[in-house]
Amino acid sequence: MSGYTPHTESDVAAMLGFLGLSSLDELFAAVPAALRLAAGLDIAPGRPEPDVFAHLEDLAAANRPCGRELVCFAGAGAYDHEVPPVTRALAGRSEFVTSYTPYQPEVAQGVLQALFEFQTLVARLSGVPIANASLYDGSAALVEAVNLGVAATGRQDVWLSHGVNPTWRDVLSTFAAGTGHRLHDVPLRNGTTDWSAVAFDDVGDPGVVVVAYPNFLGCLEDVAQARAVCDRSGALLVVAFDPVCAGILRSPGEWGADVVVGEGQALGMPLGFGGPYLGLFACTADHVRRLPGRLVGETVDAEGRRAYVTTLRAREQDIRREKATSNVCTNQTLMAVTAAIQLGWLGTSGMAEVALRSARGAHYCRRALLGVAGVEPLATAAVVREFGLRLPVGADLAVERLADEGFLAGVALDASYTDGRHDGLLVAVTERRTRAEIDAFVSAFDKAVR
Repeated sequence: MSGYTPHTESDVAAMLGFLGLSSLDELFAAVPAALRLAAGLDIAPGRPEPDVFAHLEDLAAANRPCGRELVCFAGAGAYDHEVPPVTRALAGRSEFVTSYTPYQPEVAQGVLQALFEFQTLVARLSGVPIANASLYDGSAALVEAVNLGVAATGRQDVWLSHGVNPTWRDVLSTFAAGTGHRLHDVPLRNGTTDWSAVAFDDVGDPGVVVVAYPNFLGCLEDVAQARAVCDRSGALLVVAFDPVCAGILRSPGEWGADVVVGEGQALGMPLGFGGPYLGLFACTADHVRRLPGRLVGETVDAEGRRAYVTTLRAREQDIRREKATSNVCTNQTLMAVTAAIQLGWLGTSGMAEVALRSARGAHYCRRALLGVAGVEPLATAAVVREFGLRLPVGADLAVERLADEGFLAGVALDASYTDGRHDGLLVAVTERRTRAEIDAFVSAFDKAVR
């Protein structure tokens, strides 16, 4: 068992002694009791490995995955888009899967070029000129964007739209507890951000303003209003964008965004129980020196041939820690390469087609669901491929009932979006959903909310 359990009892004792702890229970005391196993794994001792694997497979069979068992109408930041065979085949090549961390460019030209292409594609999607070689996920990208904005403006106050994905806001709040950033939640009114609800005189000028486009409820924000707040206060504008919807929407850069962040899962990655995903990050040239993570640049070698290198490396592993702009020292290379393949395969017209088919399906589905007795729109603001509903029953109950009918119905909304009630449901439609699937979903929905 030494290959599977490398720490001997003496190793563990030495670690605990160094930490001043008496037991492993003390070590894990910070983890809530509800998340810890009280009695160990429910596997009889001494069972042979094949039996254990068979038991685990039986447990896994209790899951009901999208595609094979459930038709997915859930979104909220992770979407059931088509991943074509060409994307899976190319991204799965060993040259990419096993690629070396590219600090030695002479042995990493292939992956460096792929990342350079990824950066170029993200820059074009976002409408700002400089994109990095990816971050861990969308929430990590938001944290780094706020860190950049606070450093650039010297002001810790952050105006954060309530329309930003709530899990991203939670992650940012966790980081802010250590960095000292002061987060001010800007409420929604009829589905979009009510910037007039925050008074400059009460909270001071913001250093960073964050808005989502489209927002968490699927509604289209007027980014010009957020830009106006920034112009008045001298704040940086961070736009959390949807890269698929960018296929048909005006880019964040055209709205005047200083920093653009996003989740790249929809660019060729399956849902995968929440990961691995892909953080998108781009900014204007004014802030390139504060760019977090890796940046791949194009140059020429000693013989005048095109070559690629990591450049402007102001991370803590490259320079003195106190002068670092970010402690992010790696990225999601394979996911970034996957996204580059997907974007290259779809092209401009393909991205527009995916976004249009998703939007048309969403509007067809929304109209049909609003015809169900007792179902009301959560907001009347314009939506793209995702929309909120208010149900005559609890949203969790509706989701449970629809799962029994073969549908992952959507995501039950936090009560902060529904005036303290628990009747809000967020529904998403992608290009994978057929008219027959939508019609069947509406029929089952009608029964589920009675």
